[in-house]
Amino acid sequence: GKALLVAFQAVQVTMQCSISRSAVRPASVRAGRRTLPIVANLKPADPKTESHALEVMRKFSEQYAKRSGTYFCMDKSVTAVVIQGLAEHKDTLGAPLCPCRHYDDKEAEAAQGYWNCPCVPMRERKECHCMLFLTDDNPFVGKEQTITMDELKAGISGM
Repeated sequence: GKALLVAFQAVQVTMQCSISRSAVRPASVRAGRRTLPIVANLKPADPKTESHALEVMRKFSEQYAKRSGTYFCMDKSVTAVVIQGLAEHKDTLGAPLCPCRHYDDKEAEAAQGYWNCPCVPMRERKECHCMLFLTDDNPFVGKEQTITMDELKAGISGM
């Protein structure tokens, strides 16, 4: 209930933008003692390419969850929003850069690879900052390692 809502809001706040094509809403994250505004500069994607990238990232996420023994969040809208962010970065940057972090230079970060999904903390310690891949001991872990395109679209439209 309330704990899940708080976790979902935390994911939304750490997202670099609302990931909505109609409006980019600023978010903020805490960096030390200052609050930094985050504004994303997203290039509009071709709907065909966007849909393809979303399907590619959906399949990747399912396969990686199964391979790593992790599960999606009990609230599939969290999963949907993260997968959409990965797909948008794959479209705009050529790599599935983690959408839940702030970067001074996204292109350089994508080229460096550390935060490309699955990021190094996920591969080494099964720590997913985005709550996309959750271990059994996470209080928000669901029971599923799959998400349909209909669930993805419903989760995204619910933002």
